Amino acid sequence: MGIRVAVAGASGYAGGELLRLIATHPELDLVAATAHTQAGAALAAVHPHLTGLDVTLGATGPDVLADADLVFLALPHGESGALAAALPGGVKVVDLGADHRLRDPDAWMRYYGGEHAGPWTYGLPELPGQRGEISIATRVAAPGCYATAISLALAPLVTAGVVCADDVVVVAASGTSGAGRGAKAHLLGSEVMGDLTPYKVGRHQHVPEIKQATGARSLSFTPVLAPMPRGILATVTALPKSTGDPRQVLAEAYADAPFVHVLPEGAWPHTAATLGSNSCHLQAAVDVDSGRVIVTSAIDNLGKGAAAQAIQCANLMLDFPETAGLPVHGVAP
Repeated sequence: MGIRVAVAGASGYAGGELLRLIATHPELDLVAATAHTQAGAALAAVHPHLTGLDVTLGATGPDVLADADLVFLALPHGESGALAAALPGGVKVVDLGADHRLRDPDAWMRYYGGEHAGPWTYGLPELPGQRGEISIATRVAAPGCYATAISLALAPLVTAGVVCADDVVVVAASGTSGAGRGAKAHLLGSEVMGDLTPYKVGRHQHVPEIKQATGARSLSFTPVLAPMPRGILATVTALPKSTGDPRQVLAEAYADAPFVHVLPEGAWPHTAATLGSNSCHLQAAVDVDSGRVIVTSAIDNLGKGAAAQAIQCANLMLDFPETAGLPVHGVAP
């Protein structure tokens, strides 16, 4: 018998990806999967790719989840705080939502609104010292998808003093699954296919999280909706602060990180190469005209950007090998 885990919000895209990964994890046993409007439905009716898992979705509530050793919360922003507070203190929790990521309540109010649930240990293991913090934590806030792709590209360069923290510009494209599974007219196939659309320009909610994680003091971020189901490709640019080689700084920072890969010179990240994996692919260059440092980062927004990263955190919390049950390589074609 392995560690008993439960998934709240199992009917969503991130929840479905959690269930897929848990099903093949050598140490995790699913004891509950819950939903709101889909409560009572057979799992395969909601997630046809999980046919063969004999699971019926329960109603989301602390009583259903309290028997687990660890609970994954894959709920909309603003819904995790109250549920987590109602769970017994001995139950470990990984929250995939935003409720516990930010340390600054004013930043929460500005970008999300409503009551701030308070900060938990931040669940990006590759940040300096964070792996150890996660391993002793009982409550962990998994990062946002954009925040993961951008922070992995930027944090080592700010820390090493290679780039200026005061003028960071990011343009990042995300697949439509990043917007959730709810029916929205602008996410219809006929609206998305053949189109690129910027959204939440200058006001995306991941900005304060990225600044908190990387040390950036000024960040201009333009997210773009791309006509693909999964993946994020982020291009991060910043003014140089020293003559250090940005690619070498990244390679040294992630030399022992099993899921972060700095690509060989001349190779650039592809979203398809990270599909289905918990990996992040990085490449860096210096613009020959402007002198700005450019880093491109690719992840699967449902993998390293959500469910797989949450399991990576759980592995650390439960003293399992960090890579247990997690794919390093993507799926192709």
